[in-house]
Amino acid sequence: MKRKISKLRVNKIFIFIFFFSFLVALIKLGYVALSDNVDGLNLTEFANNRNTEKKTLYASRGTIYDRNKEVIATNANSYTLIAYLSESRTTDPKRPQHVVDKEKTAQALADILGMDYDYALERLNVKGAYQVEFGAKGHNISENKKQDIDALALPGIDFVEGIKRYYKNSKMASYIVGYAKANDDGEIVGEMGIESYYNDILKGTDGYTEYQKGASGYPIGEPYRVEPVSGSDIYLTLDSGIQLILEDAVHNLEENNHYTWFTISVMDAKTGAIVGSTSSPSFNPNTLEGLTNYVNPLVGYTYEPGSTMKIFSWLAAMENGVYDGDEKFMSGTVKVAGATIKDFNNTGWGEITFDTGFAYSSNVGATYLAKKVGAKKLREFYESLGFGSKTGIELPGEEAGVIRMTYESELATASFGQGITTTPIQTLQALSIIANDGVMLKPYIVDKIVNANGEVTYTGKKTELGKKVSSESIKKMQELMYNVVYHGASNDLWQPDNVTLIGKTGTAQIASASGGYLSGAGNFIRSFAGIFPGEDPQYILYASAKQIDGGAAPVATVVKKVVESIANYVGFTSKKEDVDLSQIIKIDNYLSNDVNEVSTKLVESSLVPIVIGNGSKIINQFPLKDTQVLQDSKVFLLTESPDYTMPDIKDWTTSEVISFCNLIGLKYNFTGFGRVKEYSIAKDTIIDLNSTLEVSLIE
Repeated sequence: MKRKISKLRVNKIFIFIFFFSFLVALIKLGYVALSDNVDGLNLTEFANNRNTEKKTLYASRGTIYDRNKEVIATNANSYTLIAYLSESRTTDPKRPQHVVDKEKTAQALADILGMDYDYALERLNVKGAYQVEFGAKGHNISENKKQDIDALALPGIDFVEGIKRYYKNSKMASYIVGYAKANDDGEIVGEMGIESYYNDILKGTDGYTEYQKGASGYPIGEPYRVEPVSGSDIYLTLDSGIQLILEDAVHNLEENNHYTWFTISVMDAKTGAIVGSTSSPSFNPNTLEGLTNYVNPLVGYTYEPGSTMKIFSWLAAMENGVYDGDEKFMSGTVKVAGATIKDFNNTGWGEITFDTGFAYSSNVGATYLAKKVGAKKLREFYESLGFGSKTGIELPGEEAGVIRMTYESELATASFGQGITTTPIQTLQALSIIANDGVMLKPYIVDKIVNANGEVTYTGKKTELGKKVSSESIKKMQELMYNVVYHGASNDLWQPDNVTLIGKTGTAQIASASGGYLSGAGNFIRSFAGIFPGEDPQYILYASAKQIDGGAAPVATVVKKVVESIANYVGFTSKKEDVDLSQIIKIDNYLSNDVNEVSTKLVESSLVPIVIGNGSKIINQFPLKDTQVLQDSKVFLLTESPDYTMPDIKDWTTSEVISFCNLIGLKYNFTGFGRVKEYSIAKDTIIDLNSTLEVSLIE
């Protein structure tokens, strides 16, 4: 008879099995917790491979434009050249994937990239290397160079793609724009100028992707993605046409003169906008070639300005009621606190009036006036015009300069710009009172900032800093500055041929690091502060040069060329007294008129019509109505034609090329300086408006 198993015994067995299983599981858990490897699986590696992976998606950096929407700095594809040397890459001998003919490859790369042949061959012969790069010549290769190399179908040659910052006109306004380059993480970062000052705005907001990795290291599931937000675009107040005029003039100076540095800037007299600024030596922001000085001369150079300060010391005397232009003094020398102040010619001009003293730039006259004003009032007047303080322009590295007048001798020297230091941007700001009836304008260089959505987030504008000088004093100073250019001691140097220029010259000794001043004929800073047209000021110009051979003459040559070229470029011309006024022609409105009839009238007026397109009616023109131009000037007439034929632009000026391209919406790029030598679009062919006109210039 079968025995019955009691219910109690079954329960005991079940409880035993449960606790035994629990104990085994607990032991297993402890083993797993204390062991790196379980059942052939490395748990530490498994856990690590399941970590979250996050990758930065860099935002596209904003573009920098001039005021006319001409690109100055943008992003461009960049390539690094590599060569595969390992034969293991080749599985089919008929289609080699490594460098086979090293001599042929080295020669081809040397020819296209300007690389030394021996260096290229040396890199291709590195023993045991799987792949090699080619140093500086093999980095930042342009799209065009890459295509040239690709066309040769060289086995084993490849490229790694990246992004670089590209500066369309290389050295143009390099110290204003600055440069940006990729850091070790691949992010493009501004290093100087606008690129640095507005780096956070230009760079945008980076995005990222985030995902889980499995044991194999590959993603698990869909990644989480935050899209980057592109950086804002910045439009500068620079006018590329005026900027090229400055660059051209300074290039000519570089070719023919020796100096330590030279800088020249132009400001819109009615708004305070900086429309052009360049300096020499300069550098190429694409390659950093020539970059030895990281200080922007416009805002960072502080030096004793010399006699351009007489504009303001004479005004101080007027405003303090101690100026009589007809009062006479004995020029030549004057004793001040045991020191002898001399005029620049050491002997003076005998007994002259203070009006004449300004035209002849008399240090003695300035000293007499300063003593009448007094140190406290002269210093306060200088400071009211912004000297000794930063202007706050949107550029990094601005200096404030020093205004010091503790002793009587310092008062005297400060009146003619010695013993104090200023910057070019301060001088431009102070000069704005001459063009605006005594009201001072704050200089600025950013026209607007536009975000990735096309919204204008910032607008630069005219900012008045108050009326600093009476209208009566300004009118008198304009008269005195006119006399400097047309009746002064060196008046023959400064007079432009097509517009009235008023201004003041400056010659300052250079302070020595060991005290005192440097000796020698060339140890001066030569400068010129000018405003034109004199009868209706539109532009303010300031130029200065350190230790330039030839004295003031080469500075005057640059100033004259710049003033004349800008006058032609912007289309206003007001002749000086001794020029035949019959040579000035006022442009009419030609819109909607018959192109043949207008062309005939222009020729009869000694002007040169440039007809764009084969239409019969004029839909746009340049220069515009009421513009005054000289005989033989070009007048561009745009017709309603759907196609535009390329004219012969050989020997055209840069401003003429810019006017033509702007009318039809054609991109352009200049190489060199001077007039047109060669150009990329063939004469008499239909222009592809999606292309870029490449123009080579020559002196």
